Amino acid sequence: MKKEKPHPWAKKYPASIDWNAPLPARPLYGILDDAVRDFPDQVFIDFLGKNYTYREINDLVARVARGLQDLGIAKGERVGLMLPNSPYYIVLYFAALRLGAVVVNFNPLYAAREVEQQVRDSGCRFVAAIDRPDIYGKLTPLLAQSCLEKIIVCRMAEILPPLLSSLYPIFKYRDVIHVHDDSHNIDFARLTANDGAFTPAVIDPENDLAVLQYTGGTTGTPKGAMLTHANLSINVVQSGLLFPGLKRGQEAMMAVLPFFHIFALTAILNITVWLAGKIILLPSFDLGQVIKTIHKKRPTLFPAVPTIYTAINRYKNLNRYDLRSIKYCFSGGAPLPVEVKHDFERLTGCVLVEGYGLSETSPVVSCNPVEGESRAGSIGLPVPGTIIEIVSLDDKKTLLPPRQDGEICVRGPQVMSGYWHRAKETAQVLDGPRLHTGDVGYMDEDGYTFVIDRIKDMIAVGGFKVYPRHVEEAIYQHPAVEECIVAGATDLYRGQSVKAFITMRQGKTLSAVELKAFLNDKLSPIEIPRSIEFRESLPKTAVGKLSRRLMVEAEKDKS
Repeated sequence: MKKEKPHPWAKKYPASIDWNAPLPARPLYGILDDAVRDFPDQVFIDFLGKNYTYREINDLVARVARGLQDLGIAKGERVGLMLPNSPYYIVLYFAALRLGAVVVNFNPLYAAREVEQQVRDSGCRFVAAIDRPDIYGKLTPLLAQSCLEKIIVCRMAEILPPLLSSLYPIFKYRDVIHVHDDSHNIDFARLTANDGAFTPAVIDPENDLAVLQYTGGTTGTPKGAMLTHANLSINVVQSGLLFPGLKRGQEAMMAVLPFFHIFALTAILNITVWLAGKIILLPSFDLGQVIKTIHKKRPTLFPAVPTIYTAINRYKNLNRYDLRSIKYCFSGGAPLPVEVKHDFERLTGCVLVEGYGLSETSPVVSCNPVEGESRAGSIGLPVPGTIIEIVSLDDKKTLLPPRQDGEICVRGPQVMSGYWHRAKETAQVLDGPRLHTGDVGYMDEDGYTFVIDRIKDMIAVGGFKVYPRHVEEAIYQHPAVEECIVAGATDLYRGQSVKAFITMRQGKTLSAVELKAFLNDKLSPIEIPRSIEFRESLPKTAVGKLSRRLMVEAEKDKS
C-alpha cells in the first residue's frame, strides 16, 4: 500500500494539539447536557449583573421547548431568532435544538426588505424578537403577507437586574413597543408558563440541520448555509482544542460580538457551554462598557474582531483599568494588523491569535497556534481534522505547490451540507467534500496559509489583477491612517481603477499627494490608488468589521 504523503503543516503542528484527534458527531445540545450534569450550580450567564446558573437556564430551556412544541413546532421547523445578545437568545436557541428545529439567525439591524426576504426564503412561521419598535416593527407587516404566523415577544425589562428592570420602561419608553398578547403575538412569559415536560426529538447529527446561517450577501442575495448538528458540535471541539490549558468550569468568556453572527455563535456561545464556563454577556458593543466590564468581571477569554482590539488599544486613560485577567484572544472576520496584535498583548499579557473561517464552515477553519510559531499575516494552520488546499484559479482542479496563488479550498467535518434550496449555488462551491471558499491565497512550505483577497473583489485594471487587501496593507503602513477600504471604481479607459477610502487617526493630517508618494516603493504603479477619498467614518458590519460591500453600494447610490 502506498504511504500517504504527510500534510505540509505536520512538522509545525503544536505538540499539544493532535490534528488526528477523535471528533465524534453528536447533537449540538449535548454540550449543554454535559455542563448541566457536571456544573449545575455554576454561573452560566452574567447579563449586566444578573446571574443565571446552568440549572436555571436548563429549566428555562425545557419550558420554552414545551411551549414551542405546544405551538406545533416539530423537527425540521425553522425558528427565527431576531435578538440582541441576551439570555432570551441562549434559551430559545437550545430549546429549538432540543426539538430538532432549525435555528435561523436574523441580524436585528437588517432593513425591513432584508428581513422579509429571509423570512420567505427560510419559511419561518415563528420568529422571536425583542420588544423594540425598530426590530419588532420589521416583522409585523409580514404576519399578513408571508409564511410568518407568530412573533415571540421577548421583553427586555424582564431579564434585567431589578434596578435596571424598574427603570428601563421609564427611561427607554420610546424604545419599547407595547404589544398585546394575542393570536399573532405570544409573550415569552406565556410561552414558558408550563411544566417543561416536552418530547425531545431523535437527532441524526450528520444529516439533521441545527442552524440555517445566512451569508453576508457579498455576491448578491444572501444564501442560507445549512449547518448540521455534526458540523457545529465538531467545530466546537476543533476550536477548543486550539487552546490547551483551558479548564472546564473555570473559564469566563467576554461576549461582545452578536450571536447571530456565526463567529460569535461558535467561538463564544458554543465554546463557553462546552467548557461549562461563565459567559459575561453584553447586549451590544460599547467601548467604555467593555473595558470597565473586563476590569470588574475578570474574563479569561475574549474573541473579537480587529477593530475592537484596535479601539481598546487606543482608549484614553486605559492605564486606569486592569485587563490582565485575559489569557487567550481569538481574532477573526478580518485581517489582524501585526501592530494591533502586539499592542494588545502588551497591554493585557494575553496571547492573541488570528484565525479564519466562513459561514459555510461553522465557521472555524484555521488558526495560528497559541503554543508555537504565529506567522504575521497568516491565518495559521488547519484545525484538527481539516485539510486546506490551494487550487488553480483557472481549472479549479489542479492543486498548486507552495507559494503559488490560487483559490483556498477546505475539506473537513465542519463544512456545510449546502445552501438552502439553492442547488445551483451549492454545486458552484461544493466539489464533493471540497468547499471552494472564493478566497485567493497561498500556503507556504510549512502549511501556513495566507489570504490575499476575495476572488470577486479583485480589481481588473487594464487586464491586470489588483487585490484590494494588498493595497490596504500598504496604506495601513502610514502612521496617519486609522482605517481604509480599497475598491474598484469605474474607469472608462482601464475598465476599473483603484480607489481608497480612508479615515485619519486623531490629530494626524495627510493629503492624497503625500499618500501616493508614500506608496511609491510599496506598490506597483497600477496598484497605487488613482482616487483617494478621506472620510469621517467608514461603513462596518454588525460585528464591527469594515465592509467593502457597503462601501461599494454607497458609491453606487451616489452615482
